[in-house]
Amino acid sequence: MSVTTFVFGPRDDFKAVRAAPASEYDRGLAWSALLLVSLGLAMVYSSSIATAESSRYTGYSATWFLLRHALFLGCALVAALAVFLLPVRFWQNAAPWLFTGAIALLVLVLVPGVGREVNGARRWINLYALNVQPSELMKLAVVLYAADYTVRRHAVMKSFRKGLLPMLGVMLLVSGLLLHEPDFGALVVIAVTALGLLFLGGMSARHFFALVGMLVVGFIALILSSPYRMQRIFGFMDPWADAYGKGYQLSHALIAFGRGEWLGVGLGASVEKLHYLPEAHTDFLLAVIAEELGFAGVAAVIVLFVWIICRSFAIAREAAMRERHFASLVAQGVGTWIGFQALINMGVNMGLLPTKGLTLPLMSFGGSGMVVNCVAIALVLRVDWENRQLMRGLNA
Repeated sequence: MSVTTFVFGPRDDFKAVRAAPASEYDRGLAWSALLLVSLGLAMVYSSSIATAESSRYTGYSATWFLLRHALFLGCALVAALAVFLLPVRFWQNAAPWLFTGAIALLVLVLVPGVGREVNGARRWINLYALNVQPSELMKLAVVLYAADYTVRRHAVMKSFRKGLLPMLGVMLLVSGLLLHEPDFGALVVIAVTALGLLFLGGMSARHFFALVGMLVVGFIALILSSPYRMQRIFGFMDPWADAYGKGYQLSHALIAFGRGEWLGVGLGASVEKLHYLPEAHTDFLLAVIAEELGFAGVAAVIVLFVWIICRSFAIAREAAMRERHFASLVAQGVGTWIGFQALINMGVNMGLLPTKGLTLPLMSFGGSGMVVNCVAIALVLRVDWENRQLMRGLNA
């Protein structure tokens, strides 16, 4: 059975074509994402049982984190389906408004009494039943806005004053707001994603490398200006020098990796999750996977993420061949963002990078992150779906 839908030609004009069957989509990308969220659900439950049972906040219920994560996942899948049903053109028109709304939320989270502070960081807006993390929403908003900005200003992208400077000013505003939370990890992901999209969209190579140099100098200055950030940097270089202090998290993460060996100690049999490894169900979920499922489990997670990144860029290439430039940049932006954040989280868990407050996309516990990640994958699937419909229409 087939239906008629609206897709876009080389200039993103609406035109009706005879659609392919509803099953015609990138199944490899969809199943990779579903496998990651399914494994994440199981591992969040496994890694959070001890924490949930010992906390009055959870009512001493072992399934507290599992039930909330399942609820988040259900909401994320509904949101992803809704996004998939909307044409890419809708998101291009909405990009400036979504970006403005995300900036407003970043401002709102800093307002005393509105933003919720946890461990010295004010990153959440409490909406009674759930907490919204504006920095997660900004990751998606910056992908859409940078893609739209690049398409609109493609003719002047090689000009520093007309092409790069306006976007640079906006990103400096976003960076300032994120540093006030503070959320240095989200800042790095957003900056790299935006910079990557500008480069892929036609920014001058000279401007690109100059901007990369400025960012490196800026990040170094931020690290040196904060004793807390410096402590994290030097702590990751030698966690065993202060295994009960600044190297505590990393040392226990490395112990988890060591205990897992090739095939792990078995699902649910982790020792490190028993109040030894902090944030086991969020930032250090991969360490618990390594302990319980071993090298095989970690390798499977890496392969699935690599496949998602490869398919995102392959879909982007097909969209570019059809001159659907916004759609192409969105797919590349999502691939860059998901891949880079996963790389940082894995590097932190393995002791290759300094500790950062970044979750493992599609897997770690968290409502805002799960919803935004699933929506991002749905956007890439929509880009692929429209590519297929357009090709079918041209071949008809």
